[in-house]
Amino acid sequence: MTARPPLHGTVAACWRPGLGWRAVLISGPPGAGKSDLALRLIGRGWRLVADDYVHVTASGGALYAMAPETIAGRMEIRAVGVAPARGRGLARLSLAVELTAAALERLPEPETRIVEGVAVPLLRLNGFEASAVEKVAAALARL
Repeated sequence: MTARPPLHGTVAACWRPGLGWRAVLISGPPGAGKSDLALRLIGRGWRLVADDYVHVTASGGALYAMAPETIAGRMEIRAVGVAPARGRGLARLSLAVELTAAALERLPEPETRIVEGVAVPLLRLNGFEASAVEKVAAALARL
């Protein structure tokens, strides 16, 4: 069995009573704010799973995310450098967040992203909006 290359994206997780750790995969083009959004989530009590690259594995119809060993527990903070981050080794991936600068629909139709053959709910948003953290939390709470 060959190891799959890691996905480009950042993953942060929060504790959901009765459900355990639930994670979001944040993706988008360079400079879209992936690490910035994750840093703000961490500031609200979330844990970093992986910054910039992540291993995702499907098991039993669910997805699990984990940092490559070389970057575990660290994140790149623009204008600051690489810094330690409050981490989480493994978390169940429950939501994909695609960062975009494009205009967004007010009430979009539900979308999914296929990751490792598993459909994951997809939220598109501008990661630099002041409300981005709350939007991610609200979307995750609905699952």
